[in-house]
Amino acid sequence: MKQKTDLKDYNVKDLQDRLQSRKAEYVKIKLDHAVSPVEDTSKIRKMRREIARMHTELRRRETEVQNQN
Repeated sequence: MKQKTDLKDYNVKDLQDRLQSRKAEYVKIKLDHAVSPVEDTSKIRKMRREIARMHTELRRRETEVQNQN
C-alpha cells in the first residue's frame, strides 16, 4: 500500500484526480459489499484511510500556500 510519503510526489492536479477516482472506487466497493459480502473487507478500510491521507495532503498544501502569502 502506498504511504503518505508517496503522495508528496504528486502535484495538486494529479492528487485531486487520484482522489476522485479512489472515491468512486470506494463507493463502488461499498455498494458491492452491501449487495453481497466482499471477500477482503480490509480493502474497504485501506481505501478509506488512503482517501483520508489524500485529503490531509491536499489540506496541508493549501495551508502551506496560505501561510506563504
